Amino acid sequence: MSTKSIVSSSKAPAAIGPYSQAIVANGLVYTAGVIPLDPQTKAIAGDDIQSQAERVLKNLSGLLQDAGSSLDNVIKTTCFLQDLDDFPVFNEVYASFFNGDATPARSTVEVAGLPMGVLVEIECVALLNEHGQEG
Repeated sequence: MSTKSIVSSSKAPAAIGPYSQAIVANGLVYTAGVIPLDPQTKAIAGDDIQSQAERVLKNLSGLLQDAGSSLDNVIKTTCFLQDLDDFPVFNEVYASFFNGDATPARSTVEVAGLPMGVLVEIECVALLNEHGQEG
């Protein structure tokens, strides 16, 4: 029988709706979409794609850490951009966080709108660390 655990992290913004920040199940971490809010102040991190992408990826890293994983274990990301014209700068920031040989599979899509008017949102699936949260 499989188990499912809810992950709550102070290293990423709290959920702004009826959902969990992340779920651990069957050796995998599934995150909700993460937006560029400062976890403590709840303020949007800047008004440009570089600042917002950096904040999202830092939030995602902290959330994964609290779930028993890391960015190194990410196997798939789905990235939502308000404007695909931001893709080149977003891609540079993304590459600075995922710069190993085994970069995750990725989909990037332009959307009509994102929560709170942010420019980027990322969700991911990651493997648990060898001694991750699931037990």
